Amino acid sequence: LEISSLTESDILVLRLDLTDRSTHEAATNSVLKHFGKIDVLVNNGGRSQRSLFVDTNLDVYNAIIELNYLGTISLTKYVLNHMIQRKKGKIVTVSSVMGIMGAPLATGYCASKHALQGFFNSLRTELTDYPEISVIQICPGPVQSQIIQNVFTENLAKSIENSGDQSHKMPTDRCARLTLVSVANDVKEAWISDHPYLAVCYLWQYAPTWAWWLMNRMGKRRIQNFKSGIVSVQR
Repeated sequence: LEISSLTESDILVLRLDLTDRSTHEAATNSVLKHFGKIDVLVNNGGRSQRSLFVDTNLDVYNAIIELNYLGTISLTKYVLNHMIQRKKGKIVTVSSVMGIMGAPLATGYCASKHALQGFFNSLRTELTDYPEISVIQICPGPVQSQIIQNVFTENLAKSIENSGDQSHKMPTDRCARLTLVSVANDVKEAWISDHPYLAVCYLWQYAPTWAWWLMNRMGKRRIQNFKSGIVSVQR
């Protein structure tokens, strides 16, 4: 659908707080009242992290899980009820390459993305009676975005001081296009990244012992850069 052909009735924008799960059913019903159906749900809310576990307050981990994991599956639950009634729909969740590997300075973020991977892989097996409901996980690597300015740090009140250079990361429009291609083709899991990050994904998947060795070497430098004020944030 071309943007020029859209009318006011074709667009509905609702403010939503993923951590306020009591509002998710009403938000879903508002969309259904306006459009009559939901064809695609794109779960794209979340925050990353940059801090060492030993320095990080446990409240940060609680906040990450509340937002990235519980908020996502809460909204999914209400939309899925509708899709089951229709026996049709697509549930698309923006996970991360951090959902399939581990990395220093992002223990809570990795944990939340691993949780999403496990949840949706399991959910897919519960929907075998609904072959037209697709469960799709998008796993981007580093992408140019505002995620850096909004990462969790050692405590909930602290923001990151240096957002770093993003020029080496995948352009946002390319990530969006590859996401749309994946969704249109019902790809169950799409790794969207440039090399060398994509190569590390394959290494982690098929040769984990080598991946652990490599990550330990990379991780030591990553932590040194972090302590010296050089920041690189993963999607």
